[in-house]
Amino acid sequence: MAADYSDAASISPSKHEHVECKELDFDVEFGGTRDKLERKLLWKLDLRMSMLVLIYILNFIDRNNASAARSRGLATDLHLKDQQFATLLSILYVGYIIMQVPSNMFLNYIGKPSLYLPTCMAIWGVISALTGITTSFVGALLTRFFLGFVEAAFFPGAVFLISKWYKRDEIGARLAILYCGNMISNAFGALIASGILANMDGVRGHAAWRWLFYIEGSLTVAVAIMAVFVLPDFPTTTKWLTDDERRLALKRMEEDAGAGDHTETEHGGRGHGFYLAITDWKVWWFAILSVAQVTALSFVFYFPALTATLGYNPTASLLLIAPPWVYAVIFTFVWARHSDKKQERFFHMNISNLIGIIGSLISMCTMNTAARYLSLFLMSQSYSALILMTAWISSTFPRPPSKRAVCFSLINAFQQLGNVSGSYVWPLNWGPSYRYSYVVVIAGNVTTIAMTWILRQHLKTLNRKLENEEQEQGIKEKGFRYVL
Repeated sequence: MAADYSDAASISPSKHEHVECKELDFDVEFGGTRDKLERKLLWKLDLRMSMLVLIYILNFIDRNNASAARSRGLATDLHLKDQQFATLLSILYVGYIIMQVPSNMFLNYIGKPSLYLPTCMAIWGVISALTGITTSFVGALLTRFFLGFVEAAFFPGAVFLISKWYKRDEIGARLAILYCGNMISNAFGALIASGILANMDGVRGHAAWRWLFYIEGSLTVAVAIMAVFVLPDFPTTTKWLTDDERRLALKRMEEDAGAGDHTETEHGGRGHGFYLAITDWKVWWFAILSVAQVTALSFVFYFPALTATLGYNPTASLLLIAPPWVYAVIFTFVWARHSDKKQERFFHMNISNLIGIIGSLISMCTMNTAARYLSLFLMSQSYSALILMTAWISSTFPRPPSKRAVCFSLINAFQQLGNVSGSYVWPLNWGPSYRYSYVVVIAGNVTTIAMTWILRQHLKTLNRKLENEEQEQGIKEKGFRYVL
C-alpha cells in the first residue's frame, strides 16, 4: 500500500525544509489586501484561461466534423463501406493515445504552455483542412490518425495548466467551463456545419463537406495565432505577473496541498514523476473507470444520427442537436459549482449518471418523437459526470507536478480506449431504435457507479489514516484530505 501514501508524503515537508514561498502573513505583508489581490489575480487568470474554452470548441469541431459530413457526401465520395466510417472515427484515438503521456511530460519540462499548445493547435488545424482534399478511405484514414496525434497535446495539457493555478475548491468550476467548450461545440458546431453543408455545395467545384473541413481548419489556425498572446504559462514562468501576484499564486498552491508545487515535492530525475504515476494503483483504477465512463458517453459522437431518428429533414436534424447541449452546459456549470462548494464528487458524479440511465431507458422503450427528444436532454447532462471525474483526479494526485502531469495524460490516454470502442457501438443496422447501443451505454454507467463507490471507500480509509497520524504526532491543524 506504499503507493497510497505517495501523494500524502509528498505534501508533508519537514519543518526544516526550505520553502520557496516564505511563510508570510499576506494580510500583514500587503496591508490587509490579500483578498483584493487574490480577486485581481483570479480575474486576470480567468480572462486568459477563457481562451482554452475557445480552443476546446475548435478541438472538438475539428474532431467531429466527419460525423456531420457523413450523410452529406463524405461517405459517397470516399467510397466508404461497412465499418470504414467507424474506423475513421476510431483511428483518431490511436494517435491520441500514443502521444498524450510524452506530450504532458514535455510540457511540464519546458514550462511554456502559451507556446506549446497553440503550436500544436495550428498544426492540427492544417491537418484538419487537408482532410478536405482526400479522395479515398486511406487518405482520410491518414489525416485522421495524425489529427489525433497532434490534438493529443491539448486536453491533458489544458487540465494540467489549470491545476497549476487553481485550488481544489476552484478547479471543478473551471474544468466545467473548459468542458463547456466541448458541449458548445456539439451544439453550435452542428449549426455551423448545417449552414456550410446547406449553402456551399459546388462552390468553386468543391463538395460542401470539403468546404466544411477547409473553413473550420482555417479558423483553428487563426485562433492558434491569437492564443500565443493570451494563454498564461505556469506561475514560475509567466511574465505578466507582478512579484506580489507570483508569490501569491505559489502560496495558494502551497496552502491548498500543504506544500509548495515544485521545490518541496520534486525529487529524483526527470522520469521520477512517471515512475510515481505508474506504481500508484489508483491511477490505473481511474484509467479503467474513465474507459467505462467514456463508453457510457459514446452517444456524443453519434448525436446527429440520434436526432435523425426523430424523422425530420437533414438540416432540421442538425439544428435539433443544439438545445440538449445548451441545457447540458447550464446544468454542468451549476452542478460542478455545487460539487466544488460541497467538496464532494461521488454523489454529484453518479446522480448525473443515474439521470443518463433514465434517458437511455426511455429511448430503449419507445419510438415516440417527443419522448426520444426528451431522452437526449437527460443523456447529454450526463457529460457532467466526466467533468467531475476529471476534477476528482486532480484532487487525488496533487503533488508532485511531474507525477500529476503523467497522471492526467495516462488516464486520459486510457480514456480514449472508450472512444475507440464507442465508435463501434452505434452501427446503422442497430438503428433506428439503437436498443443494443443503449444497453452498452447503461452498462458503462453502472460500471462507473460501482467503481467510484469502491474508490470512495478506499479514500475514506486513507483519510482516517491521515487523521490518526496527525493525532499521534500532536498536529492540531488539519492537513491534506482526499476529496470524496
